[in-house]
Amino acid sequence: MSGHLLVERIDTAAQRVRQRWPETPRWAIILGSGLDRVAEAIDCEETFSYADIPHFASTTAMGHRGQLLCGKLGGVPVVAMRGRPHLYEGHSARQVTFPVRVLKALGIGGLIVSNAVGGLNPRLAVGDVMVIDDHINLLPSNPLAGVNDDRLGPRFPDMSSPYDPRLAERALAIARKENFTCWRGTYVAMLGPTYETRAEIRMLRTLGADVVGMSTVPEVLVAAHANLPVLGLSTVTNVCSPDVATATSGEEVVAAARQVQEKLRKLVLGVIIGGTHS
Repeated sequence: MSGHLLVERIDTAAQRVRQRWPETPRWAIILGSGLDRVAEAIDCEETFSYADIPHFASTTAMGHRGQLLCGKLGGVPVVAMRGRPHLYEGHSARQVTFPVRVLKALGIGGLIVSNAVGGLNPRLAVGDVMVIDDHINLLPSNPLAGVNDDRLGPRFPDMSSPYDPRLAERALAIARKENFTCWRGTYVAMLGPTYETRAEIRMLRTLGADVVGMSTVPEVLVAAHANLPVLGLSTVTNVCSPDVATATSGEEVVAAARQVQEKLRKLVLGVIIGGTHS
């Protein structure tokens, strides 16, 4: 896809949202598998099915409703993606990240991405939350490959700090105040939809990853390209052991994610109400 065509599609999608919801959102939130409680906290003024927004990819993953919610969270204008498309569903990297482009066009000043993950670090347990400090990209494609349009961002975006350290510190301070453990570590992205083998778990631990998932990194690459501050939050829904052959199912992941939602809600609310980006 040419850069000119991509910009046209972004404008068309953003205009469709503005026709029904003319507010300028301060923040956008992308909610992963089973993480609906934050969405329920939004004073929703308009709801879009992804099918209602031109060029938005559908989502078929379990626990992903495929809705864009527009409204207020603690009095702050926000938009929230209730579920996301994934590469493993057959979408291209540009299709998966197109919503981030539209959110930027709507005027957001900050992006919060959340996901359900497998815990690689042996200190992590089901129910823990981790602030993403950095990531390892093991996905087969990059949404920035191809012709670059300088209106959207630079040809070679810097990735020395794709996750905003100030937002990370704010989230960790909120967790301390609310008296629950919140880790800080490295997320690794794998294509999926298969969960990791024991040999892959050993490899990922050796690479220095603390958690593993099947999303998020493409969105963060585009956010970095668009100069958007990002806070990444991972909820540990299963523990990955290289020594024990433990089966994992999608149903178990979604169920475990729902048990962590209150922690995630407190973090997101605290970050958004506690400060906004201009």
